[in-house]
Amino acid sequence: MTRALVGGQGMILTARTVFRGNEELIELWLATEQGPVKLLSPTESSVCFIKQTDSDALSNCAARLGLPVTITPVDLYTFGHEPVASVKLPQSRQLTQLRKAATEYGVCLFEADIKTPDRYLMERFVTLGVQYQGVPQRNSGTLTQARIKPAQYRCHLTMFSVDIECNEHGELFSIGIASTMCNLVLIIGDAGNQFESTESNPFEYVWCENEKALLDAFIHSVQHYDPDIFIGWNVKQFDFPVLHAAAKRHGTSLVIGREQTALDIRTFEDGRAYVDIPGRVIIDGIEGLKTMTYQFDNFTLDNVATQLLGKQKLITDTDKLGTIKRLFHEDKPRLAQYNFEDCKLVIEIADKVNLIDFLILRSELTGMRIGRPGGSVASFIHLYLPKLHRAGYVSPNRPENGGLASPGGYVMSSKPGLYKHVLVLDFKSLYPSIIRTFKIDPLGLVEGLKQPDDAIPGFKGAVFHRENHFLPDIISSLWKQRDDAKQQKDAARSQAIKILMNSFYGVLGSGGCPFYDPRLASSITLRGHAIMQTTAQWIREYGYDVIYGDTDSTFVHLANCNSDSDAVAIGKQLQQDINFRWHQKIEQEYELECALEIEFETHFETFFMPTIRGSEAGSKKRYAGVIRKGDEAKLVFKGLESVRSDWTLLAKMFQETLYQLVFTEQPVADYISETVNNIREGKLDAQLVYTKQLRKPLAEYTKSVPPHVKAAKQADEQNQSLGKQLQYQKRTAVRYVMTTGGPQVPEYQTHPLDYDHYIEKQIRPIADSILPTIGESFDAMASQQIGLF
Repeated sequence: MTRALVGGQGMILTARTVFRGNEELIELWLATEQGPVKLLSPTESSVCFIKQTDSDALSNCAARLGLPVTITPVDLYTFGHEPVASVKLPQSRQLTQLRKAATEYGVCLFEADIKTPDRYLMERFVTLGVQYQGVPQRNSGTLTQARIKPAQYRCHLTMFSVDIECNEHGELFSIGIASTMCNLVLIIGDAGNQFESTESNPFEYVWCENEKALLDAFIHSVQHYDPDIFIGWNVKQFDFPVLHAAAKRHGTSLVIGREQTALDIRTFEDGRAYVDIPGRVIIDGIEGLKTMTYQFDNFTLDNVATQLLGKQKLITDTDKLGTIKRLFHEDKPRLAQYNFEDCKLVIEIADKVNLIDFLILRSELTGMRIGRPGGSVASFIHLYLPKLHRAGYVSPNRPENGGLASPGGYVMSSKPGLYKHVLVLDFKSLYPSIIRTFKIDPLGLVEGLKQPDDAIPGFKGAVFHRENHFLPDIISSLWKQRDDAKQQKDAARSQAIKILMNSFYGVLGSGGCPFYDPRLASSITLRGHAIMQTTAQWIREYGYDVIYGDTDSTFVHLANCNSDSDAVAIGKQLQQDINFRWHQKIEQEYELECALEIEFETHFETFFMPTIRGSEAGSKKRYAGVIRKGDEAKLVFKGLESVRSDWTLLAKMFQETLYQLVFTEQPVADYISETVNNIREGKLDAQLVYTKQLRKPLAEYTKSVPPHVKAAKQADEQNQSLGKQLQYQKRTAVRYVMTTGGPQVPEYQTHPLDYDHYIEKQIRPIADSILPTIGESFDAMASQQIGLF
């Protein structure tokens, strides 16, 4: 008897292929209001495409490998307008074999790198929410022969924030869990030590006899509370790999997936780990913030928590590992508190930036799984490829050589100097608006080249079809959604849409994208150049001086302006006039509707554009100025020392104070001489620490050894001689000072600080950049030092 179908709606948590005999199925785990649901699709083939003329050659290749391939002519074409055939195999690993061997037969496979679960979802236009129907299995929550289609659906997701403590060998001490369901610290120790939960320790102790018991307790907690999401700080590259290795040491698996499935981990040559837990999303806090485009001096939990929350970890010692090992042996309650607080900090950071909402929104918009980092190219493919197929084409392949570089954004030479009343006019989402206006699109290029007579001209030989395209419509839809999000003050949705829209230009100009074509990216950037240059010319025609332009921003000096209110009125009038002229120009010259929109963004009461150091030419992407909001004046820096992570606190504070004095027309001589005097007297030593990131493992710095690398190498040599953990072997931040003996980390400083270095390399360049604008010199002021030496 045929069982009745069961259906509902859910959010996709994970997707993968699973085997049933020699066949592959797609396994989807969904979150629903009623709890987790597992779907298994009907048998799903692995698919790619070839030119029909290559069918015999590929058949011979498959026969030699013993692969059961099915080749079928289909009504699709390459971008070169050649008819193609579909290639189907029962298993994805068979497609991988065929892909490697096909080149020997001179056969090009198209779309062979699209993973089967991704193709399954994108061809159904599914992103995050689904409506499903399937056959229930006996004694199981699984639905087989499942069918899905897209749906707008959300439900509450449960989450574990996880953090581990261990020694340098990966031997576990404790595992912390923070969530709305339970707050636990699983810790190796004597269960006879009864510690009560308190306000300062709002968690339950779970005492474990040994490491194996600790792992078992963790597995039990996960299976009992059954979270949808794991979140942690560097959890994919550290915590889960360490837990996996510990389980292997004890001859067991870390069965923390749904239906008692084990964590799956693969390690790549560069040391990165790929972690998958069936039925559960894994969110790495660092990856998530980077996906949201957050930038920090370094992404340590302590630094990010300080910047976003104003909080620090409970252990901030330089020798953090040594302190953790000591606490494990001497003060386990303190270690447990530290472990749990780290779990809480991750949740607080995620709440502060709306990380989970952002990742869910991104998944709804693009089809990227919630826990997947980055993915700009994959997002574009997910949205674009199914539309392309229905237009009769298959995707080209990624360029083998990475592609040719396309022109960058427009940056005009600046006019350095100190100014009163400078306006900034910004084009709103310039590159997306260019794509919308001029119909820039991969399909549009192919169709435009086929019928060039009425096509829209691009650059470098590109022409675009007026009707046959997808990307302009995708952006128009996203644009409207973003406007709606702004009206509703939905910051997470607005940010997710902005990042997605702005990624499209980068994707089309990336050699990692199958739709890469230098004509596409150039038709965006070079059109941007033309728009910026024309806009600047129009502004000059109104009698104003354009002193700088950068990608989508134009800086206008109002030489004869006498008040803030006059400047604002001019800015609004320029905005109105320029928008009118662009709409008129594009309608008349191209018969297109203009989506360009310039906005009067900022009025600087005082503005400073420096020269390039050692030159009279104006700098680029570096300026400072004062803007006023109500009665409050705010100092703004772009690209200067005060916002550079690798300059000292001394330089940042000196620049802010000096510029403030100059901008408000106050004397500066006493401040400069006093600063130089305080440096030499050692009063500012705490501000003289540099912080710079190691961009690669320490051992790989061989030809060029910059100061922070020298300091790191010396420090780890000292750590090794003292039997301490090596701190600087991997990519990490190095804090160092310049001494008379060269760069050294503060913990191992053996020489006095080189005060001349700080005066000449940190203070002088800042002063020399701005003092000439007020007719002063650093040498004259620095010599007026207080006290005798």
